[in-house]
Amino acid sequence: MKKVGKPVFFIVALLIFALTALSFTGIYTQYGDITTTHIKGVQDVRWGIDIRGGVDVTFFPSGDYQATSAEMVAAEAVIRQRLLVQNITDYELYPDHDRNRIILRFPWRADEVDFNPIRAIEELGATAMLTFREGVEVDEYLRPAGHTAENIVLTGSDVASARADMIQNEFGVTEFVVDLVLHESGRQAFSEATGRMIGQQISIWMDDDMLSAPVVRSHLTDGRATISGDFTAEEAGRLADQITGGALPFSLETDNYNTISPTLGMGALQAMVLAGVIAFALISLYMVFQYRASGFVAVIGLVGQLGLMIAAVTGFFPFVPSFVLTLPGIAGIILSIAMGVDANIITAERIREELYQGKTLDGAVASGYRRAFTAIFDGNITVIIVAVILMGAFGPSGSLFASMLRPVFFMFGPTTAGAIYSFGYTLLVGVIANFVMGVFACRLMQRSLCRIGPMRNPWLFGGAR
Repeated sequence: MKKVGKPVFFIVALLIFALTALSFTGIYTQYGDITTTHIKGVQDVRWGIDIRGGVDVTFFPSGDYQATSAEMVAAEAVIRQRLLVQNITDYELYPDHDRNRIILRFPWRADEVDFNPIRAIEELGATAMLTFREGVEVDEYLRPAGHTAENIVLTGSDVASARADMIQNEFGVTEFVVDLVLHESGRQAFSEATGRMIGQQISIWMDDDMLSAPVVRSHLTDGRATISGDFTAEEAGRLADQITGGALPFSLETDNYNTISPTLGMGALQAMVLAGVIAFALISLYMVFQYRASGFVAVIGLVGQLGLMIAAVTGFFPFVPSFVLTLPGIAGIILSIAMGVDANIITAERIREELYQGKTLDGAVASGYRRAFTAIFDGNITVIIVAVILMGAFGPSGSLFASMLRPVFFMFGPTTAGAIYSFGYTLLVGVIANFVMGVFACRLMQRSLCRIGPMRNPWLFGGAR
């Protein structure tokens, strides 16, 4: 068995405390009124609407209109555009193609004091007005003005289709473009406009927000056009969806909506955080009192587990995006900590058994972790399976686990996503953090600690005096 050096305990413990501290505080620099985020902390957590307050609403086509999947995606693009115009960037939006529904959840803005959910829903669900206008003349609010405001070339109803495409230009370079096909109603007007505006811009607007302003390169007479520019594949697809969205033949109605006030949500958050802090303190005291050195190492591991979970929520790691944290998500964090405690108790008891059987301290620690691993692995792997099922059955239809489990859980629609999905996410992250900290980091620290002279008393690890 390879021995672990004495400094390993201090190195691992220092790394754990540093990670946990940074995951809470983050690193920011201030230059004048501009704050630059280098490492995200707790203040960057994206709170769900059950904490921050907000609206949970479902839209559907009015009347008996049966929208196609493409039209539902286009309607989604319209709502997304309206959210961005209102500076609402922290939202959940996805279509339920099976039920012809569009599900939207968005929190109140931090500076919002007039909580009027009905007005917000009406603004987001109103039929969008897509227009093609001459020029790019705007006022101080970047709305169409002057010649641009007065001269509309086409409206959304004149657009038959818009789709993203990939072509090679005259230099052999691949470009992403948007191909337009017009209805007969718009071909004459578009032909007349492009004939006299060669070298000028025709701007495309969604309500009062400019989407694009391509330059007319040639006279177009067949009702077809190609919008080119410095587009990525995603940008070209989004523009195509927005243009198609402006041509929707139906308006959106509200199926149902729920709202929650920020005061109620923050009150519940404060109560849950306080309960978590008290529980963590009591558990730490119990672990140290009952298992002495093993309990002390376990507490350090639990601190690291909490730090990893917070980091996974805030976007601390560049390869893990920030996640919307809800009250059930916080419950998942607390439950994961409890599972971490359970794993450490199992290990401490195994070490104690080995010591009472007469093994040396080094041998008892190594054997205790080896015997405990199977039980810890079995318990945690079952929770991982449950977490994956929760995220698949109750998650957005485009998520990884939802795609994997769609053949099994096809009866669940994305209308159920949100709070339960957040619970599954934090539970999954917590179990992974438990393996990293409770199994591997704690084993390194404990094997190192038992090699330090004053700590080589078996009683400190659960043995007899």
